[in-house]
Order: sequence, then structure tokens, then C-alpha cells
Amino acid sequence: MIDIGVNINHPFLLDDLDTTLLDMRGAGVNGMICIASDLEESKLILPLSQKYPNIWNTLGCHPHQAKTWSTESKRLCSLLIQASRPIAIGETGLDFNRNYSTPDEQYYAFNEQIELALEYELPLYLHERDAHDEMLERLKVHPELAKRSVIHCFTGNQKELENYLELGLYIGITGWVCDERRGADLQASVPYIPLNRLLLETDAPYLLPRNIRPRPKKNHPKYLPWVALEVARLKGIASETLNQQTNKNIESLFGIKVTD
Repeated sequence: MIDIGVNINHPFLLDDLDTTLLDMRGAGVNGMICIASDLEESKLILPLSQKYPNIWNTLGCHPHQAKTWSTESKRLCSLLIQASRPIAIGETGLDFNRNYSTPDEQYYAFNEQIELALEYELPLYLHERDAHDEMLERLKVHPELAKRSVIHCFTGNQKELENYLELGLYIGITGWVCDERRGADLQASVPYIPLNRLLLETDAPYLLPRNIRPRPKKNHPKYLPWVALEVARLKGIASETLNQQTNKNIESLFGIKVTD
């Protein structure tokens, strides 16, 4: 079992990384994909993936941070990719919920990261919030790229799921699925996700599964089994079946070898 979404830059996880990895492995989670939110984070997590065999990294700029994307950013990202190849470009996409960066800034950063993904034949690691139609519009222009990309932390309804599946996207599910307050749409959508398009993630240290007792203060890759248990329950399959298939999906999408 691999956690495909960890914000490793958070001090809660990074300050004692060896313990984080030990606790993760003790829970049966054999590795993590560390996601970058901007160029500085991309530089920060690159050495971790070089040092630890069970850490992989993305490289890119989150839509919240799109205002930091400059005319030099694409060139600098290219240099980083050439120096140490990431497994995906992102976390990138569109987020019109709070507009920490303007829509124009987001479109600019997103379009350039799409160009990087195409140039280096890497998947997109996608974030979308309140920008579903706009995301579809851009991905439809690049259908082959969409088929080998993932929508991270999907929380939408069945119609939105159908739209993304029609593009061929992989679907990342977090502890949002365990939330009895906000997760109803997602819980109803999960049974319709094909097993060969399903991935699991924590988004740690955020989105703590609300079914953990006693409830911790922050999320951690070691809590991925709680997400898996809920997804397996909703799909009516054994957890082992789910874990085996998501491992295959990770290998297929990201080109990494998952070991027990």
C-alpha cells in the first residue's frame, strides 16, 4: 500500500522523518508520494526521494501558489526534472474557491505545467476546486495526457466523477470519504469508480479520517488503512483486493515498483 499524497514539508512530518517513515511502515504503508506546492517545495523534497527508496516526489506549482509562477519558472522546473526526474508534474490545476491566486495567474501556471508534462512525458497531479468545467475544458485538449494523470483528493459528486472518468483520469480518494458531515457526495460516488482507476491517499497532515478513535490531532501516512477500509466497504470488496489493485494502478500510472 502506497500513500499517493503527502505534504511532507509540514514540520509535523518532516522534523523527525525517520520516525514518520517507521510509523508508516509499521501500519503496513510501504511508501509515500510527496507532493510539491511550489518551486521551493519541489527543491526541498527532491533530495528526500534520492535518499529514501520508499519516497517519491512530484514537482510543480499548486493553483494557490500560481502567483509565484514567473517567466523563469518553466525553465527552472525543466532543470530540476533533468537533474532528478519526478514521477509527476504538480500539484497543479485550478482552484476558484478562494482565489489565493487570480484565475489568470492560475491558467498561466497550469498551461505551462501541462507543457512540461507533455515535453517530459510525465503524468499531471491535479488539484481542482470550484473549477470543474474549466478543468475539463483544458484537459479535453490533451486527451492522451489526461488518460495518464490523476485528480488528487477527489471530493465531488457522481456527475463530476463521470466527467473525469470519461477523460480517463485516475481518481485519488482521501479521508474525506470518512467524513460523515461533508463526505456524502463522495461516499455515493465511490462505488462507481472502476478499480483500475482508483488510488488512495491521506493528504497528510490534512484531512484526518474522522473514523479514527481515539482521534489524533493531525493526519499521517500511517492512517491510510482507514481510508482503504472505508473505500473497500463502500465498494463491497475485501481490503486486500483493493490494496492489490491500487498497487497495480500506482505502478501503471507513475512507473514505480511497489514492494511489500
